[in-house]
Amino acid sequence: MNGIFWIIFVALLLDYFIGLFSTILNLRQLKSTPPDELEDVFAIDEYSRSQEYTRVRSRFGLVSSLKGLVMLLMFWLIGGFNYVDELSRLIGWNEISSGVTFIGIISVVIFISNLPFDLYSTFVIEERFGFNKTTYLTYVLDTLKAVLLSVVIGVPLLSGVLYFFEYMGSVAWLYVWGFVTLVSLVLSVVVPVWIMPLFNKFTLLQPGILRERIVEYAKNVDFKFGNIYIIDGSKRSAHSNAFFTGFGKTKRIALFDTLVDQLSVDEIVSVIAHEVGHNKKRHVVYGLLLGILHTGAVLFLLSLMIENKLLFEAFFMDNTSIYASIVFFGLLMTPIELVISPLMQLVSRRHEYEADRWAVQTTVDRSVLVSGLKKLAANNLSNLSPHPLFVVLHYSHPPLLERINAIEDQADNA
Repeated sequence: MNGIFWIIFVALLLDYFIGLFSTILNLRQLKSTPPDELEDVFAIDEYSRSQEYTRVRSRFGLVSSLKGLVMLLMFWLIGGFNYVDELSRLIGWNEISSGVTFIGIISVVIFISNLPFDLYSTFVIEERFGFNKTTYLTYVLDTLKAVLLSVVIGVPLLSGVLYFFEYMGSVAWLYVWGFVTLVSLVLSVVVPVWIMPLFNKFTLLQPGILRERIVEYAKNVDFKFGNIYIIDGSKRSAHSNAFFTGFGKTKRIALFDTLVDQLSVDEIVSVIAHEVGHNKKRHVVYGLLLGILHTGAVLFLLSLMIENKLLFEAFFMDNTSIYASIVFFGLLMTPIELVISPLMQLVSRRHEYEADRWAVQTTVDRSVLVSGLKKLAANNLSNLSPHPLFVVLHYSHPPLLERINAIEDQADNA
């Protein structure tokens, strides 16, 4: 057991215990009554229900994370990676096919181990709190579609990555970077048009007051889009959402039918304004560029560790390979991601504040956005008083009270 072994081992434990510590603090932060500023969001009985939802989901998350950690450590320490490697070399006829087999077997093991937890989450926890609308048939069909897409997209992508690392020498990471970036850009166009409709039905929003108000708002702020669609989100969940997908002519405004049922027309327009704010403030572009740079940096670091003997000794491997290097390097990145992830979350929360400011500036009444955010929090049983450390580690959006305070401060300073 060399130094790399202990770096990864300690980092994995640290990652889990940081999550455990932050979750315990978050659960202790729960109150019997909502914050004074948000007492109008929930009725008392509904607030208690939201707190119980947070408790149940948090405890389930801890159990699920512990399961993942224990399974990984056991698989690692009993030489599971080496066994899968030997099996893959028997099945495959070259390094690329062996690599696809190796990563495929590990992916199947992970999928099977996660399946009972996903079923429990969907059909027990979400069902208990009234969110689940998924039937067993829909769940099975969605799972089969997801697996098929993983094979259709994942196998060629992985094969391309392995090919470049196998044959392009010291600059292979540059070829992989360009290849992965190109695939990501293509998928950003293909996914909203061809893949998302495999899971949800997209129906054009019919003429009426809602469509008129959205189109009017888009014209006022010079926002161009392809069309407006209603998604049958209620077929799977009572949770609500709205988002944009695609670029250029494929750009769509997508509204969950649950959102349309839960909010007023003015509140829906304010939610659309928030999403437009992300576009106008170039958050999508910044996120894309940041993701590309992050991928490039990771691939460069990976190129330094390809077939590193110490790395393979740490995982008790008899043979070195490029494909196993990718898997092991992902685990070696754990301590780095412990630092990067909170920074990415911080950037995301700042973008949310900026999008809120845009929505307030470009709509008539700021109180509409506030009321919409409160309704969404209530309908999704959101935790109104999360612990600051939990927010730093896990929240891509600011807590509701902080968002509302920022909106109020903006109005006061206007």
